[in-house]
Amino acid sequence: MLQNNKIGIIGLGYVGLPLAVEFAKQYKVFGFDINAKRIDQLRSGIDHTLEISEQKLKAVTTPVCTTPKGLYFTDEVEKLRTCSIYIVTVPTPVDKNNRPDLSPLINASLLVGKVLKKGDIVIYESTVYPGVTEDECMPVLEKVSGLKFNVDFFAGYSPERINPGDKLHTVANIRKITSGSTPKAAEIIDALYSSVITAGTFKADSIKVAEAAKVIENAQRDINIAFVNELAMIFNRLGIDTSKVLEAAGTKWNFLNFRPGLVGGHCIGVDPYYLAQKAQEVGYHPEIILAGRRINDSMGSYVADQFIKKMICKGTSLTTAEVLILGFTFKENCPDVRNTRVIDIVRRLEEYKVKVHIHDPWANPDQAKRAYGIICENGESKSRTYDGVLLAVAHEEFKAMDLKALCKPDAVLYDLKAFLPDELVTARL
Repeated sequence: MLQNNKIGIIGLGYVGLPLAVEFAKQYKVFGFDINAKRIDQLRSGIDHTLEISEQKLKAVTTPVCTTPKGLYFTDEVEKLRTCSIYIVTVPTPVDKNNRPDLSPLINASLLVGKVLKKGDIVIYESTVYPGVTEDECMPVLEKVSGLKFNVDFFAGYSPERINPGDKLHTVANIRKITSGSTPKAAEIIDALYSSVITAGTFKADSIKVAEAAKVIENAQRDINIAFVNELAMIFNRLGIDTSKVLEAAGTKWNFLNFRPGLVGGHCIGVDPYYLAQKAQEVGYHPEIILAGRRINDSMGSYVADQFIKKMICKGTSLTTAEVLILGFTFKENCPDVRNTRVIDIVRRLEEYKVKVHIHDPWANPDQAKRAYGIICENGESKSRTYDGVLLAVAHEEFKAMDLKALCKPDAVLYDLKAFLPDELVTARL
């Protein structure tokens, strides 16, 4: 019976923690993370990602590892040894040259290999290019454990589809792709996820098919956003409001409702590079995928330049100008600042010698300071007036702010997200 399996979840971030909580309602789950501080916080019911409430976390958490079900947090590898199913949910970033960085995945495989036993199943959820699970991770597991893949242990791939900050499309409410390294493993893995995913599952033909399906999901979104970003640049030259164009075009039933903006985070802004890397390895140079990436990677500088032009037209002296950026996270109503492209706006504005202030009630201030050297002023930032205000992230809190009170008489109010009322806004993307 599936309920007799103990599940070890490796990595307790935006993906791993919600999954662990869902499984813990029916199974014994060992939530593992190498960050001891994170483990201590979770034991206390605190989730700094804000994906799981304290009430929901405490409802499934158990302080001992011997209970028949529930979630036990640990940073000790040996505690995982009694598990028969391991689910790896670590990040898969890119390096400074936009090349896939598989080191978190390899390190997680090294860790699992130390406790792997005959009959165990290892499932990966991290976004990768086709072939990583079987060609990169399995040799690591074999070497460390001394076991033989598909003889002594088995593998699967079930890509995550978490949308950070989205309280409607939670892990149980999103249909799950599953796959296994053998037909029997595929059946077990599909049954495991089916037991907790109310939206149902889709069993892919192979692990490589499941890996490819995941990586094209975000590549497709990236390309569509790049298209409307390019439209915004064209319409800007034509003096046409892009948001009004998209509103009109959206009245057609099959028009895809994408909006221009910054593309950051740990998925859409990263995953296309994984697919491009694999394509280049097999001798194909992708055109559309990388063209979309170039457009989206350039949007921060483009927005900053347009903002500056509007300020110059107002007669503002840039050497003494102070501007306020509203929002620093990679998306609205979410504390995650990883790979936020708002930093591109900040750096470009600093090249103009403009003094930049940042207000973001959601951003994790420690993470912003550590990763970017950025200080989110928040309370203090609302006590002065500015030569320009740029709304970069559409946090709901910004609707209630008196933005006019923050603006000097000739200030530019730039709405990157088409989020604010028309009468307030000087310019939009």
